[in-house]
Amino acid sequence: MKKILVASSALVAVAFAGQAQASEKISLSVGGYMEQWIGVADQDNNAQDNYNAFQSDTEVHFSGATTLDNGIEVGAKIELVGEGGNSGTMVDEQYLYVNGGFGQVKLGAEDGAAADMGISAPAVGPVGANDGDMPNWVALAATPDTVPAGGDSKRITYYTPSLGGFKAGFSYADDDSSENDDDVATGDNRVSAGIQYNGDFDGVSVAVAVTGEHMGEGEWYSVGANVGFGAFTVGASAMHRDAEFGFGENVTANIGTGTNGNRTTADDDTHFDVGVSYAMDAATVSLTYAYAEDDRSNDATGSDEVSALDLGLAYTLGAGVTWKSSVFWFDSEGQLAGNSDDNEGFGVVTGLALSF
Repeated sequence: MKKILVASSALVAVAFAGQAQASEKISLSVGGYMEQWIGVADQDNNAQDNYNAFQSDTEVHFSGATTLDNGIEVGAKIELVGEGGNSGTMVDEQYLYVNGGFGQVKLGAEDGAAADMGISAPAVGPVGANDGDMPNWVALAATPDTVPAGGDSKRITYYTPSLGGFKAGFSYADDDSSENDDDVATGDNRVSAGIQYNGDFDGVSVAVAVTGEHMGEGEWYSVGANVGFGAFTVGASAMHRDAEFGFGENVTANIGTGTNGNRTTADDDTHFDVGVSYAMDAATVSLTYAYAEDDRSNDATGSDEVSALDLGLAYTLGAGVTWKSSVFWFDSEGQLAGNSDDNEGFGVVTGLALSF
């Protein structure tokens, strides 16, 4: 792998060789978003009633690029995440990119090809059943997610040019025992990849993606598709994850039976979703169902199962201002009957999403 990385660096260096210093110096522009939500939820598990009625998500993005004399674009992006309360900010993603006829190369801390190219069912509300936000409001034994992002590890990513609607991507993140300390939590290399297709056929748009990651002794893989016709978009996706994913030779904790802490007796995880959205002028509504089944322990029988349904609304009030609302229902069953993971209920969330 080191030889591949050295060769890739050499190719990029050759592409830049001999360029005059005529290109403009990179100037950073500011963008980002702010989301502020207020909600209420009712859940059967009384021990979990004290969830925060307010949630927020804010990022400030600094980005800039320059085009060299040979037409190659070089740019950078830095994302700062606003934490809750007065705890300040922290750097989220930060990477540089190179665009050209060869495609795109990204180097730095970001989610990687599988997360960027994955497709899930339509969901426009602030608490989509399949976007991982529902645990902010209620207690779930598992979180439905058909494209489990790999996190912002330091990595190199390559995307091919789009050819006939097809595009492929590949990412590699080194283990955290390297001198670069890539923040791959398990201490194992992470490889992710994806293939995506986008096309239009007489007013019908089609988007299909197959993505996956390998880390440690296992992998996850996902397939998703959305089809748009008129004002409607329908879609579905599914993800399968090996029980051994993320548990490799560098893991020292006794996670389960088998060698090197691998969960060899646990079942694999399966998630899927299906949804539909309808756009009418400034408003879009969606209805999304998601299901997750996880077996996360060797010393308990059964598995965690969660079903979730979300009715979402997104209404554009003006440039960069969108009002969003969700009405959701969930049913969560833990590994052992009657334990604290068993929970059922519903909730309502509304608020504003600002983009700048």
